[in-house]
Amino acid sequence: MKKLNLLLCVFTAGFYYSQTISGTILSKDENQPVAYAKIGVDKENIGVITDENGNFSIDLSKATASGKIKVEVAGYEPFTENISDFIKQTSQKIYLKEKIKNIQEVKLKPKKLVDKNWGVNTKTKSVMYSVNPAFKKEDFLGETALAFKASKKSKIKAINLNIASITADRPVVMRYTIYNEKNGFPNESILDEEITIELTKDKIIDQTFSLDVNDKNIWVQGNFFVGIQFLKEFEGRLNISAALFRTGYLRKFYGDWQKMKIAAPAINIDVKVDKNAKDENNQEELNDKALAYDFGDVSKYIEESNKEIYGKNEMVGKFLKLKDANLYYEVYGEGEPLFLLHGNSGSIKDFYQQIPVLSKQYRVIVMDTRAQGKSVDKTKKDFNYKIFADDVKALANHLGLQKINIAGWSDGGNTGLEFAIKYPESLNKLITIGANAFPEGVDKDLIDNFTIKYKVSQLENKPESFNEGRLLKLMLKEPKITEKQLNKIQNKVLVVAGEKDVITEEHTKFMATQMPNSELKIYKEATHMIPFENAEQLNQDILEFMKK
Repeated sequence: MKKLNLLLCVFTAGFYYSQTISGTILSKDENQPVAYAKIGVDKENIGVITDENGNFSIDLSKATASGKIKVEVAGYEPFTENISDFIKQTSQKIYLKEKIKNIQEVKLKPKKLVDKNWGVNTKTKSVMYSVNPAFKKEDFLGETALAFKASKKSKIKAINLNIASITADRPVVMRYTIYNEKNGFPNESILDEEITIELTKDKIIDQTFSLDVNDKNIWVQGNFFVGIQFLKEFEGRLNISAALFRTGYLRKFYGDWQKMKIAAPAINIDVKVDKNAKDENNQEELNDKALAYDFGDVSKYIEESNKEIYGKNEMVGKFLKLKDANLYYEVYGEGEPLFLLHGNSGSIKDFYQQIPVLSKQYRVIVMDTRAQGKSVDKTKKDFNYKIFADDVKALANHLGLQKINIAGWSDGGNTGLEFAIKYPESLNKLITIGANAFPEGVDKDLIDNFTIKYKVSQLENKPESFNEGRLLKLMLKEPKITEKQLNKIQNKVLVVAGEKDVITEEHTKFMATQMPNSELKIYKEATHMIPFENAEQLNQDILEFMKK
């Protein structure tokens, strides 16, 4: 009912305010136009950017009746006015009053300034934040930001943006804003003046556009955000490198900021930290533990895996054709069989650091789970890990293997557990890496994120996203392994997880406790990405466990 009332309110507003208002934004003291100012409706995704001469034209037909026009420009007092008053004139001149700066006596003290670089430094071309004006204008005019934390007073020297590619027909006009923090989100700009630049290809050196802001005298302490916004349309596309599973922040115009935990743009800053300054909260300069969950920046591992032959080796790659699926697999080495099973939405190539090491002593079988990698699923039904376990058994039978070993990462570990329950006589040893017995064992924030993504995929109802929706639903509903079933697993099991894993440590310990012949190993400071980030240690632990 609440949602219905909101829709009726929007409809009513459109009925009364079906008009476009044009005008100019000027500085009150100098009577000069204010270029690239944001004028929009507060708390709504409605707004425009003024041109070089401060001119604007804004359509208020979809604005709510009680809405307020808002203009915020660094160095000026904010301007707000009720829409009902604003629309009384079809042509508007908005005068912005410059902020009065309180200049206080500055007592100079000897400072020990130390150079630091904070933020996302990845230069990947496989994970990107794409800026494409032709795709959706309201999204193009939106803003993205990255969170930072300075435990001691620090001066920002340069703002860096890692560019994967650019194909613009003209300079890309963009703005940087530094925000303070309120309730975990960007709040107000702390800048005394706008930082607006024109980005061209020749200014990008070694995939990085670096802007010197040392003369802006920007000092920060505590939580703050660096935001970027694109101000003028252009033909082409700008791709900014992004870090997977890092938290970014997005908003459409003056709408509310939203957390985006899937990826964050590669914004990083060069700073000088005052080591003699007081550390009020005794916090780390960048407190990654403040993230709801931390996979780490795995972009470089994805890039490296793409360079390897694994997952696309035509010399050894084969398909097992089943009635309802075609399973792609590759086999390396000789000896006792060891299956490597990847995680949700992954593929064979994820084990590019394990295959060459483990295949020296074992016959390593790597397979793409159905509907992932090169494997094809011919059904439309929901996935579950029992189906995946049946696929592993089918491939083992096809290869004439009576008994196998399994090392499964994430979803692959879940599949390994289901295999141990259903086919105990066909399993020798099992290694699970970041696995869970039921969905409640996963970090709640990540589950919430998957829930939102799944709802979006259902609403979009795109054929190309069908498998993505099924894989998301799989993680939300599965596995459903009971304590009693864990008790019945008599095989030797090595349970591996990271100290910062998205699988809670309590759940990982619970699993290890319930399986009578299991060993537990928690990797200190490690995330869910152990096969990427802790490959050498993992390989050694697998080899030692297999020899026992």
